[in-house]
Amino acid sequence: MTLADAYPWFKALHVACALLFVGGVVASGLLLAAGRTATDLDRITPVAMVLRQWDRTVTVPAMLGVWAFGIGLAVSGGWLAFGWLQAKLFLVVILSAIHGLQSGRIRRLVAGQEYRSSPASALVAPAVAAIAILAVIKP
Repeated sequence: MTLADAYPWFKALHVACALLFVGGVVASGLLLAAGRTATDLDRITPVAMVLRQWDRTVTVPAMLGVWAFGIGLAVSGGWLAFGWLQAKLFLVVILSAIHGLQSGRIRRLVAGQEYRSSPASALVAPAVAAIAILAVIKP
């Protein structure tokens, strides 16, 4: 199998990992929003425990896959110097940071500790939309 033959597979795996990663980030944001407004955190904690396990087994490996397959695609396409890819990478760094913040907050929620709310989850949808546009259009 040549590099040209592998490209569609790398691209498909990159997209699959991206969907799983973004799904996990969105789910974490929704849980944290529910935790902020919940009057009884004992009802939210079991869901947080399940989501934390999902994060460890699905979302984090998917994030690593997004990075690995994405870097592989960028190198094979010779796109590292292109502005659209640099903008996309910046947004992926932002999403990865948001995921890290969310993971810490969910860990504190599961431990019964207080956590500060963050407006960072509001950046997820616009960042994902911008990433999709940049990846498809490659302006």
